[in-house]
Amino acid sequence: MAIFLTGSREKSVRKFTDGTARNFTDRVAEEEPLEIRIEHRGRSHVIAVTMRTPGADVDLATGFLFTEGLLPPGQAVGGGAREQANRVSLSWPLAAPPDLRRIERNGYTSSSCGVCGKTSLDLVFQAIPFPQHPGRTSVAIPDLLTLPDRLRQAQQLFAATGGIHAAGLFTPAGQLLHFAEDVGRHNALDKLIGHYYRRDELPLYDRVLLLSGRASFELLQKAAMAGIPFVASVGAPSSLAVELAEDQGITLCGFLCPDGFNCYTHPERVRPS
Repeated sequence: MAIFLTGSREKSVRKFTDGTARNFTDRVAEEEPLEIRIEHRGRSHVIAVTMRTPGADVDLATGFLFTEGLLPPGQAVGGGAREQANRVSLSWPLAAPPDLRRIERNGYTSSSCGVCGKTSLDLVFQAIPFPQHPGRTSVAIPDLLTLPDRLRQAQQLFAATGGIHAAGLFTPAGQLLHFAEDVGRHNALDKLIGHYYRRDELPLYDRVLLLSGRASFELLQKAAMAGIPFVASVGAPSSLAVELAEDQGITLCGFLCPDGFNCYTHPERVRPS
């Protein structure tokens, strides 16, 4: 009997193994467009269209608006959200309309491009709403090494499809607090941050973010917006991601696996045990 799993779809395929072929039912991750709108004084404004995996769409829209610098922290959004097929409309909580010039896009984003078009770190620095974490969150190496397995065990969509990204938020001791999955890396992180934004729990000081893929500039930008002081990824970081992490006081670790990792910035937060 077929098992329904939100965000995935069954597909009949022809499987070739060792020179033989057989019919096979595979499960693939869904990728569909989401139109993000805001309602302001009786008018509806299309903010962006992004390719995403359906699920947690209000979190995604909220996180997107916040991490793009359109929505300041501490605003009540999502309570009056209207969801239709591949569309989310949020009531804009501020008297003034959003400054759409902050989004340097053409109104369309793919599932992987994130902040394509931003050419200067200055735009990011101006938008970050929280001061750098005043404490010194530290993570023990044994706890850090366990994070990829803990996140993977929670990823039902990845287990079913093998084609999904995830962003997971942990305590420094390695407890998984919340995670989000999506075909797009930046969508997964927007869903995660939007989840906490809607609960008025930003900034995410004293937390560790794990990325299931590479650590790109746009993902570090979103982490900085949320006040996250420690970011680890199972893949490589980009040069601009390293530069942003160094400037914003974020510890950035890459190539995290059971055997070890590389620490690119602020290694003082990593302790032996």
